Amino acid sequence: MEQFFLLVFLALGGSALAGSAKVVNQGNEALVERLGSYNKKLEPGLNFIIPVFDRVVFRETIREKVIDIPPQQSITRDNVSITVDAVVYWRIVDMEKAYYKVENLRTAMQNLVLTQIRAEMGKLELDETFTARSQINEILLHELDVATDPWGVKVTRVELRDIIPSKAVTESMELQMSAERRKRAAILTSEGDRESAVNNAKGEADAQIIEAEARQKALLLRAEAEQKAIVLRAQAERQQQVLKAQAIAESADIIAQKMKNNPLAHQALEVLFALGYLEMGATIGKSESSKVMFMDPRTIPATLEGIRSIVSDGQPDSNLPYTGETPTTNNHRSS
Repeated sequence: MEQFFLLVFLALGGSALAGSAKVVNQGNEALVERLGSYNKKLEPGLNFIIPVFDRVVFRETIREKVIDIPPQQSITRDNVSITVDAVVYWRIVDMEKAYYKVENLRTAMQNLVLTQIRAEMGKLELDETFTARSQINEILLHELDVATDPWGVKVTRVELRDIIPSKAVTESMELQMSAERRKRAAILTSEGDRESAVNNAKGEADAQIIEAEARQKALLLRAEAEQKAIVLRAQAERQQQVLKAQAIAESADIIAQKMKNNPLAHQALEVLFALGYLEMGATIGKSESSKVMFMDPRTIPATLEGIRSIVSDGQPDSNLPYTGETPTTNNHRSS
């Protein structure tokens, strides 16, 4: 009989000892109550509690978790109905507050996020909800972190996933976007046409300016060439006249030297000078540099008389009239 009680005692003691040992995994924590009140928190590893008196009432992870917020209807400031869903990243930083400050922590977190999203969407117009997504995420993160701090919870990140307007709003937005795209396309087309027309006009103006400058330069070069040609032609004609006059003078000197005593030679010389004078006048009249030549026919005999006086200079008895006979020396007449 004693052995039976010993076995029962050992069995009860072994079960009690086994029940007092608690193993907590890494990343988790547990809360222990003693006789209905909070006693202590069990850290990861092997922990011991008093059987019958102590009881593990809450065991949860302290790693970061995700709450998937289901889609919900929200009304924007401009009275547009939209559907919004989000994801929230959070973790427990104080296990005692998470258990004793709120009942059903996950449900409370989800309802709080839904309420905050509806409040923030009501502050914005429809267009702002699409462009200010990052600002909305930051606002929600700050407000949720402050609201869940008494629960021993840290909200690390909030992300809005989808913002979907109603079907009627979506269709009107598509029509608006289509009209806006057509408007932009028309504006771009008109700007392109205007730039093309401006460029074409500038190109034509530049081409006309270049062509006019080229014509001007060509005219200037042609005028300069004609002027140089006229000058060179005048110089050549003048030099030719000078050479001809020199030749005539030399011929007259030669004739005068050879035929000093021959009256016919004097007359021929006068005729030669007269012809040269007339030929020189004709040449000057044909020249492009001289267009008008005035000549008094009455001056020709005086000119010839002057030439005859020059040629007969130094001859004996040059003022005697010409009789058509060849003069003879005194010795010949005496014989």
